[in-house]
Amino acid sequence: MAPAPKVAIVYLSYHCEPYLDDVVSALKKITYPKDRVELVIVDNPHPAYGSSVRFIEETVSSISGKELPRVTVLPQEKNLGFSGGNNVGMRWAMENGFDYVYLHNNDGFATANFLEPLVEAMEADLSVGEAQSLVMLYPDIDLINTSGNSFHYLGIGYCNNFRVRKDAVWLAPMADTSYASGAAVLLRVSFLEQYGLWDEDFFLYHEDIEYSLRLKSAGKRIVTVAASVFYHKYTFGRNAEKFYYIERNRLGVLLMFYKWPTLILLLPIGLALEAGMLLFALRGGWLKTKLATYWYWLKPSSWKLWLGKRRRAQRLRTISDRKLLRNAVSRVVFNESAVQNPLLRYVGNPLMAVYWAAAKRLIFW
Repeated sequence: MAPAPKVAIVYLSYHCEPYLDDVVSALKKITYPKDRVELVIVDNPHPAYGSSVRFIEETVSSISGKELPRVTVLPQEKNLGFSGGNNVGMRWAMENGFDYVYLHNNDGFATANFLEPLVEAMEADLSVGEAQSLVMLYPDIDLINTSGNSFHYLGIGYCNNFRVRKDAVWLAPMADTSYASGAAVLLRVSFLEQYGLWDEDFFLYHEDIEYSLRLKSAGKRIVTVAASVFYHKYTFGRNAEKFYYIERNRLGVLLMFYKWPTLILLLPIGLALEAGMLLFALRGGWLKTKLATYWYWLKPSSWKLWLGKRRRAQRLRTISDRKLLRNAVSRVVFNESAVQNPLLRYVGNPLMAVYWAAAKRLIFW
């Protein structure tokens, strides 16, 4: 019998002190062969708390390769962001002969048998490029964090079934999804080698959308596997940096992946969304941050960078925009009460839905 595929669990540490004990306790119980797993801890230093390396080593060094799978710690001198930090772990896995990489969020932990269903799904269908776990909230363990994510045709992403009781919805054993959450997802190393690592220019937010669209545009599948469960200690938060990167990167994703006729067709509704985002930013105290994203896109260096990304993305694609956007959603549904917006619900969503109903019929390219 062939040995199980080798999996590198890349844990991106960012002030992991409140979370690492739960991670370690969970990974002690994994049922996947421990000799085929490596826990790769990449530590991004926190601006306020600094490096967590000493704490990590005190926690894992004595049980590495014993109660735990073998552990490799990769300390970083500066914060490389989500994509850059995870790429350090991915490169290590690629250089050391691993078949898969599992991205493990800083503030979560997995069930004992979370790996087997993901690996089985990837081994059974070689077109699957990402297999996401079913992410549940913690301590509200009956509530879903994400059962796969939705991609809105104007570049907005959000969690499916957020805060919905698991027993209230039917979940397919394996379901195609618009994009996989970077919080808990298995990646195929051969595709990382073929299509590239995560885009470090995104730094924070939308890097998981970009990578999923990159694979989908090349004809690959992105799925969620319900039998693989990951618990996420999710807390909602907003700040200027988050808003900046979400808005900047949202526009970058559209520029990279849509053909020019699609961008032109969606320009009117895109401008309407921008008007709504400006109003949202003004009311929320983020106007300077939103204007900073416009200033970013007014720089020639920004266009040079992102048009280069566009050329690379378009060279990789094997499918049409019509197929790429087949599962794009027309409404933005945030179940988080802190971001409920009557203007979005009663004006924005109906307008975007009507526009998309007409536009998608025109996209034949």
